[in-house]
Amino acid sequence: MKPETRARGSLAQQVIDTCIAMNTHGINQGSSGNVSLRYRDGFLITPSGMPYDRLAPDDIVFVDLGGKPSGVLRPSSEWRMHRDIYARRPEAGAVLHVHSTFATALSCLRIDIPAFHYMIAVAGGTDIRCADYALFGTQDLSDNMLVALEGRRACLLGTHGMICFHDDIERALWLGIEVETLARQYWHARQAGEPVILSDAQMQEVIASFADYGKQPGREG
Repeated sequence: MKPETRARGSLAQQVIDTCIAMNTHGINQGSSGNVSLRYRDGFLITPSGMPYDRLAPDDIVFVDLGGKPSGVLRPSSEWRMHRDIYARRPEAGAVLHVHSTFATALSCLRIDIPAFHYMIAVAGGTDIRCADYALFGTQDLSDNMLVALEGRRACLLGTHGMICFHDDIERALWLGIEVETLARQYWHARQAGEPVILSDAQMQEVIASFADYGKQPGREG
């Protein structure tokens, strides 16, 4: 096997493993979500409608940044969102889209998640916005997403779910789990009353502190 073929197969397996992990962690159901990983001049993405536990590395579809897929299988219907994130956000190394329960519930109410907790900063700003609704798989949906992602690494998608990205696939999965956790906490807090929202100044302190959070001397990440 050629080194390039082996390297692509290893990355494709990471995509599959992440899909299975997001179902195991309870942030997705069935094959409703999708995952991609930046690769060469495009990205590797899950195929449309196939159960994750039946995927093999060769099933993962390559799509270039012009939107042209290669191979026999069709890419996820949401490939446009992935393509546009990679095209607009050079720091994005992996993208994860899920229909997690609490993030989706808030998206159906068209509610942004404000700074009710300092961990909101993991998404890159002082809130997690909810994008306007558009039909799944359309360019309108992707355009709405890009507006909500301005200055952020995650957003809700109106009456749809959640999408996030990070510099690698492990961090993208971590961020997806964190956003769903925050959505669940915010939902429960609202049942008891009106949460106290941190000020922009308080959140800027958190964002500045996060710049070095989790970094150990001599280690990356």
